Amino acid sequence: MTGQDDGHQATGPAKPDRDDTGPRAGATAGATGTANTARRPVAARATRRGPAKPATPKKAVGPVAAAVVPPLRPTTLAIDIGGTGLKAAVLDAAGKLVANRVRVPTRYPCAPKDFVNTLSALVAPLPDFDRVSVGFNGVVRKGIVLTAPHFVTRTGAPEAPVVPKLLAAWTGFDLAGALSASFGRPVRAANDADLQGLEVVNGSGLELVVTLGTGVGTGLFLDGKLMPHLELSHHPFRKDQTYDEQLGDAALRKIGLKRWRRRTQEALANFHRLLNYDGLYIGGGNSRLMAGHVDPAVTIVDNVAGILGGVKLWEIPDR
Repeated sequence: MTGQDDGHQATGPAKPDRDDTGPRAGATAGATGTANTARRPVAARATRRGPAKPATPKKAVGPVAAAVVPPLRPTTLAIDIGGTGLKAAVLDAAGKLVANRVRVPTRYPCAPKDFVNTLSALVAPLPDFDRVSVGFNGVVRKGIVLTAPHFVTRTGAPEAPVVPKLLAAWTGFDLAGALSASFGRPVRAANDADLQGLEVVNGSGLELVVTLGTGVGTGLFLDGKLMPHLELSHHPFRKDQTYDEQLGDAALRKIGLKRWRRRTQEALANFHRLLNYDGLYIGGGNSRLMAGHVDPAVTIVDNVAGILGGVKLWEIPDR
């Protein structure tokens, strides 16, 4: 459950995520101002000059596209669900950002109702949109959640024990339906690695997308066509643990970068022996740590691909 901003695949290290810099799209101009504590009481002015007039709301500021160049429609709200952060942006029909991305940390424990409420608040400052794409860190089929490995635990860590109440709440949850009701727009949802792959694969042969972040994600494509999702990250890897447990953020912090890179190289070799893929793309928040430590033919994917794939999701049959 998984990592910038030009939206194209890169062959070098991914740029640092700038989600938390600069003004948020839709933030009000007075939000960062300092209150004037020296003002006279309103009541005193009203006595001499009549009732005080209501304040005029200030216009929103932010990198919204200029009104003289309206975005190409349909516009898509693209949401990237990560183990550590929830990100969203509005894209025009050409896949260009209409406004800066917004981001909030992923908080745990996270029940479906809390999840929907958090996303509703997250996207409130963004411009209007016609449809919604969601990259979810689990298995989603026809908008229904089949697995949500991180959200069924109390902390989100791959090795954390499953909470039965959360497991019951997430299994079979109508993610697309709940978000459609909240946003009032049609919604499509897919695995986050699959969604990222829609943006970056070149459509030649068998291509594998691997995301490295809180956990590990995988997406498989044949001649540009998205294949049925396989949760390779939950297959046993080493020492009775899965790829998710051995390569996630918690493992990186525990064993250090050098050992983590060796494990990741071993995992990628296993995937190649299993799939004999023709092309490999590495994305997710920790993908930059593998730059210079994989074959030059491997593409290190910019983290923004998880957002930009949202337009492509509407170009394939719903699945």
